[in-house]
Amino acid sequence: MSTLLFAGMDLLVLLPLVYVFRRVVSTHALRAIGVSSAVFWGVLATVAIFGFWEFYYQYIFPDWMRWLAPLDALLYGAIGIGLWWLAIHLPGPTVLWFVLLGGVQGILEHLLGIYALGILEKVPWLQGIPITPVLVFSFFEYIFYWSLVAWMALILVKVLRF
Repeated sequence: MSTLLFAGMDLLVLLPLVYVFRRVVSTHALRAIGVSSAVFWGVLATVAIFGFWEFYYQYIFPDWMRWLAPLDALLYGAIGIGLWWLAIHLPGPTVLWFVLLGGVQGILEHLLGIYALGILEKVPWLQGIPITPVLVFSFFEYIFYWSLVAWMALILVKVLRF
């Protein structure tokens, strides 16, 4: 059910984005994508880790790791730039490729969580959940997040002339 919810939200956020973003020169948006990625994911990671520590993160990370959450801004700023760079080199709408690649990145990140961190064994409420639904969900979840990053970048480029 949550996958369908995210898929619906993806359509609502992504369809107008593809239309509006085609007027932006893709290479000019690279810096805005990097900044938007860093801000969005840095804030999201910090809020998630501090807000859901007892619910989720305590089962997979040592306590001191929560203080490193803001550093996700650096990691995801670089990931955003990398995704945008790849998207520029693919045929068709750059922003569409960007968010689709972001969905793939979400799958890869969840595979890392499943196999390297053991989230499906360590987190009590995830125990017994099959891998495939988690990966399908993560694809649509991350398309939504990366769409929000692209909207932020669009605002930086169009409104703030960044």
